[in-house]
Amino acid sequence: MKASVIKLKFLAAAVAVAALSGCQTTRPLYHYGSYQDNVYTHFNNEDASQVQEIAALEKTILESAAKNLQVGPGLHAHLGYLYIESGQMDKGIVYLQKEKALYPESTQFIDFLLKNAKAGKS
Repeated sequence: MKASVIKLKFLAAAVAVAALSGCQTTRPLYHYGSYQDNVYTHFNNEDASQVQEIAALEKTILESAAKNLQVGPGLHAHLGYLYIESGQMDKGIVYLQKEKALYPESTQFIDFLLKNAKAGKS
């Protein structure tokens, strides 16, 4: 009877260790910060200030670096678009090219945006 109590305690301890060791969550692949809110605001609120949107996206990029996470796809492209829209063509092109470098699968779309930006069709 004493051996069965020891086995039961050992089994309970093993189950507790197994349950507690599985509590760690996976690390996110990308950091978006306020990106989704910014895109929503940009396309649904004409009163939104481009300066505020740019500042929020710049802050998200800084947060990503601080957390050692990669910025999510589309964030640099949207920031570049905002810069071009606000008349800061050089900065906009830099961010569009950064998006293309980080996410080569976006090359065709970014090239299209760059072509239109250089032609003055932002």
